[in-house]
Amino acid sequence: MRPGRTSAVERLRVRFAKLHTGKMFEWDDVKYFLAFAREGSMQAAAKALRVNQSTVQRRIAELEKHVGMRLVERQLGGYQLTKLGEELRPAAEELGAAMSTFRRRLTAAEKDLSGTVRVTCGSILANRLQRTALLEHFHARYPGLRAELVISDRFLDLAKSEADLAIRAGTPQDDALVGRKIAEAPWAVYASRSYVERHGRPERAEDINRHSVVACGDSIAHYAGAHWMQTVAPRATIVTRSDNWPGLVLAVKSGVGLATLLKFQGENEADLVCVIDDIGLVTPYHLLMHRDVQKTPRVRAFADFVAAEIKFFRSLLLSGE
Repeated sequence: MRPGRTSAVERLRVRFAKLHTGKMFEWDDVKYFLAFAREGSMQAAAKALRVNQSTVQRRIAELEKHVGMRLVERQLGGYQLTKLGEELRPAAEELGAAMSTFRRRLTAAEKDLSGTVRVTCGSILANRLQRTALLEHFHARYPGLRAELVISDRFLDLAKSEADLAIRAGTPQDDALVGRKIAEAPWAVYASRSYVERHGRPERAEDINRHSVVACGDSIAHYAGAHWMQTVAPRATIVTRSDNWPGLVLAVKSGVGLATLLKFQGENEADLVCVIDDIGLVTPYHLLMHRDVQKTPRVRAFADFVAAEIKFFRSLLLSGE
């Protein structure tokens, strides 16, 4: 760094440090404050950080103790940022971005082919992966590495190092992510056998408007199947809504309504029947990583492994077996 110039992290250190009352706060506490500011509630922040709500409240309280002023205040029905909290949020955002960049650059500097490579994917694909010996083959090929599945139907942020790679449904929207398409998975409409016996099956997509459906909520609402159902059957009766795929499948199996599922998911369930097979919808799956870490040996090793086993991955996403 050139004389007279300070890093973004150092500038933010000064801005926060001007507020503290004698003891420097933990930098990690800012992460909890920022999560609350972004998510809007303690519960949502805890879910995003994968901790319990009391941890978020405690860490924000520690930050407030060190700065000597309230950043979050309790209101009727929840919490909200104070005026000072709102003023500090942009600095916290800059700090969060700077720390994420620091972690990615540190990861990129790794040279050893060892350690843990964290791969995130949705619950439906994770369930199928865990039934195979694929990860065991990876460990045999790279004995110094351990692949850890981070299962989440929410898209984890690779820029924030929430995972090293992602196997993700849909077309990537972030230019900072690089990778390759590994397969295309078709969708269909499914119901339980008991539902079909009671209510019959729709002959065409438009007929779904006269049926009950199980809708996708929150973390799985971005999937193409969810948008398709909303578009073709806006008048269908929503009997229940699930924010995760296992819960949605259980609801359909219980007989309460129809749902769009990826065919490799629906065909793997003995209690489900395909009521509309060809709905003209296909979702691409991509293996993605942040461009800052794409040459890191452990990240590259997993990407190379997927490339070598591409036929197997495609069979996972195309077959119901």
